Order: sequence, then C-alpha cells, then structure tokens
Amino acid sequence: QLQLVESGGGLVQPGGSLRLSCAASGFTLDMYHIGWFRQAPGKEREGVSCISTSGGNTNYADSVKGRFTISRDNAKNTVYLQMNSLKPEDTAVYFCAARRRTVQDLCFMARLFFNDWGQGTQVTVSS
Repeated sequence: QLQLVESGGGLVQPGGSLRLSCAASGFTLDMYHIGWFRQAPGKEREGVSCISTSGGNTNYADSVKGRFTISRDNAKNTVYLQMNSLKPEDTAVYFCAARRRTVQDLCFMARLFFNDWGQGTQVTVSS
C-alpha cells in the first residue's frame, strides 16, 4: 500500500528555517510527481511546491518563491522541502502528495492532480 509520511515540522522563530521530509513506503518514489501543500486553520489547502519525477520541473507558490526549495533523493525514497526565512503566515499543517508519472515530466500545484496524501506535519512560526 502506498504510504507517505511527513516529518520535520515544529516551532520556529520568524526568520528561521526548517526542512520537511516526505518519505515514501510501499512504492518507488522516482515513479511519482510529488507536491507539498499546506492548510492553515480556517483556510483551504493550498499548493506550496511540486517536483516532477525526474526533478527537472519544479513549481512554487508566489508566496514562497525565493524562500523554499523542493528537492528529491530517489535513492532515499524521500522528497524534501527546505524552508528558509520563515514568516508567521507560513504557519500551517504541511502535507505531501503523490501522483504517478505522466507522459509529460511536468507537475502542477493542484489538489486534483495528486492521488495519494500523507497525514501532515505541523509548522508553527512564532516568536
């Protein structure tokens, strides 16, 4: 059974950094596009970033461009989200999601693009 497990969340001060991990089990990650989403209390889940199967295509939400970096280590079956210069508005539960490879090596930050989801990890940015 395909399973995604997020880790690395926590409490950090504004301006700080965190690295989230999305570990896969039950399948080979290099066959899947991976996305990161987040959901703050009272708000809809929004796309943060995504990376294609090859890693050749990445996308970021405007709100995180220049601060967040997505990467993948297929040997470790893990995708990472490096988050720098964190702001209080980055506070949310962060989810990773997977979609089996498509004809084109492109990913999209749309919830409907992804089929499988992790349980999420809480990120809180506060002084």
